[in-house]
Parts: sequence; C-alpha cells; structure tokens
Amino acid sequence: MSSPDTRHFLFLQGPHGPFFRQLGRMLIAAGAKVWRVGFNAGDRAFWPKDQSFVAFTGALESWEARLAELITEKAITDIVLYGDTRPIHAKAVAIARARGLTVHVFEEGYLRPYWVTYERGGSNGNSRLMEMGLAEMQSALAQSDSDVPQPPAKWGDMRQHVFYGALYHWFVMFRNGAFRNFQTHRELSVRTEAALYTRRLFQMPLLALERTIATARIRFGGFPYHLVLLQLEHDSSLRDHSPFSRHEDFVDLIAEGFAKGAPGHHHLVFKAHPLENGRSPLRRIIRDAARKHGIEGRLHYVGGGKLAHLLNDARSAVTVNSTAAQQVLWRGIPLKVFGRAVYAKPEFVSTQALHEFFARPDRPDSSAYRDYRRYLLETSQVPGGFYSAHGRRQLLRQIVDMILDEADPYEAQRAGRVPPRQNLKVAG
Repeated sequence: MSSPDTRHFLFLQGPHGPFFRQLGRMLIAAGAKVWRVGFNAGDRAFWPKDQSFVAFTGALESWEARLAELITEKAITDIVLYGDTRPIHAKAVAIARARGLTVHVFEEGYLRPYWVTYERGGSNGNSRLMEMGLAEMQSALAQSDSDVPQPPAKWGDMRQHVFYGALYHWFVMFRNGAFRNFQTHRELSVRTEAALYTRRLFQMPLLALERTIATARIRFGGFPYHLVLLQLEHDSSLRDHSPFSRHEDFVDLIAEGFAKGAPGHHHLVFKAHPLENGRSPLRRIIRDAARKHGIEGRLHYVGGGKLAHLLNDARSAVTVNSTAAQQVLWRGIPLKVFGRAVYAKPEFVSTQALHEFFARPDRPDSSAYRDYRRYLLETSQVPGGFYSAHGRRQLLRQIVDMILDEADPYEAQRAGRVPPRQNLKVAG
C-alpha cells in the first residue's frame, strides 16, 4: 500500500447523496489530500463548500484545459469518479491515462443490490473483465481459499436512491445560478428529470400495488413465460455498449423473435428497471409490438420491483446488457444478451439466434458461472451501497484500503490481498 500522504485525489461527479463526501473525509483522515470538482449546485449540496471544493462554471469546451490546470496545480495523482462514459468523465479518463494517473471508477454493483463495483480505469464495457477469459479467472481462484460471501437476508436502499435523486435535481433546478453553463449528460432537461424523480417518489405506494397485481397474474397464470430485462434508456451500458439507443428498437426485435420461435402457449414478460420513471412509454411500446407481430394477449409488462419473484418460474431471460442478468445466471436460467457485458462469456451466455433461443434455449454452464461469480466477489464487488446510511458504512469499511492499495482489485487478488467479505451484516 502506497503512503497516503503522497496521494492527491481529485473527485469528479459521484452517486447522488453523501457517499463521495464521506469517502473524501476518510481519505483525508488516512493522510491524503482531497479536492472535489463541482459542476452544478447538486454536486455542491453534497460536498459543503470549503477549500477543497472547486467549482467548474465554464463551458464544456473548456473542461479539458481546466482539468489539466487542476492536475498540475494540485499535483493530482488520482482521479475518483462514478461512471466513466459521461462526457466530462470520458475526457478526464483520457487525460489521466495520458499522464499516468490512477483512475478510480465506481459503479452500481455487477452483482447488485448487495455490492457496488470498484475498478481502475473503466467499468462495464471498459472494464478489465472484458479482456479476461474464464480460464484466467479460474487460474487466479486456484491460489485462493476464501469463502464465497453470501448476501444478507435484508438490504435495500431504493427509497434513499430515489430521494437523493430528487433532492439533487431540485438543487440543480432551483439553486444553479452559479453554474449557468452546466449541461446534463442526459437527453432530458434537468427540470424534466426532477419532475420525474419527484413524481416517482410520491407514486411509489401506487406503483408497488400495480406491480404486485401484475406479478400475481403472471405467477398464477399457469403459462410458461420468458423474461425480458429492460434497462433505463439513458443507462450508459445501453447507450455506449450496445447497438440500441431506444426501447422501441429492442422491444420490437424481441417481440419478433418470440413470435417466430416460441411455442404458441408461451408468454413474454417485460420487466422495467426498478428506477424507471416514466420517461419512456413502455406500456404503449409493448402493446404496439404485440399488435404488430400478432401476439396480443401473450405479452405482459411489470413496472420494476424485485426480480426474484419473476425469475423463479421463468423459462429463459433476454436483455441488452443489464447487470440484473447475473441473477438469471445464478439460477441457471438460459440467457441471451445483445450488448457488451462483463458477464457475456461463451460458457454461460447463449449464442443461438433469437427465434431458436425462444424455441429451445441452451442452458448455461452453472459451474463455470459460479467460478466467475466467486472471482468478482474476490475482486471488484465490495459489500455495501451508495445511498442508505448502513450501506455506506459497510462500503467505507473496505473501500478506502482498496483505493490506497497500489494494485487494482484484480492484481490484489492475484497477490493474495483479498479482504474478508463473508460477514455481511443485515440492515437494521
């Protein structure tokens, strides 16, 4: 582990909420120097203004030059960010790589919801996992005798996630006067995003009732069904690591393959992402696809909620590259993917044509997937969460030492430095 007092960290945008601020304080306590670049009032709200806060109020075109100045001025050695594909982060990663700086990338867990992802240099389609074959992972595991961590019986922070998202967008919408040049990396305006988050927050009880009814109709319908895992349309994995940019294109492709290949008594269930906020008219899109391909009455829509209830009886699952597919593979259910994903290994993801997959899907190699999962849990998957107080406490207990380690999680595992992660505490 390198000496913390030689490390100078520059934080960029993080997950909504106080996690980055708490992480920065702990790095300071370890002896490192920390600064935070804020791009809007939401960033500033979760990092109270002090000498460590640097407001970027210029136009996006001036960001690269300003970042270069900050790196030199603060003698930056490390950059910390959440998600590596939004424009300001992609440019930062490129500059850091050219200068030999370490880039610490946080993302939602590949094995969510009980873990978060921590990698160096990139995540999802830019992850080092994309270059690794299963044999390499199994070779690394042969040097380890760590127990496989099990998820806690209860752990969830969806309410906190939605709350911090609404609060963040409120600050950007009503307190952003000092950041007039700020441009969101998403297609919708900040005002629209804030309205959608706020509406979802108040509609959660009604949406939960609708999900319960829709799920019960499917589970007790008595018909075989296949599951489609939908993603958020602005999800970086969908936008930057797949051939799709709109739900319409993906839904139509899946409906067509199902109509051609699935037995006539089978049904198709589209499950929305848990954070789907209504920005995309999914019900109408699915209804139109059913009519177009002559399969009315066989397509169903479930608006988010827990995946386990639907997976228990599913014949197969299809997705672009959702991380929820890891739950599919954990259960040994056949899986078809269309985008770049860290889990898209030939040992457990189908290579069949879509209509053939719906007719008779190939099963994954469950033993191979268990090896893959264990490798992730010994490397990039850290127990905890960004949004609930309990999740942040659990995450901070391990993540600071991982950040200060000279090796990335994959190299550290090979060197035998795997932190104990089997004792995941249940949220109280």
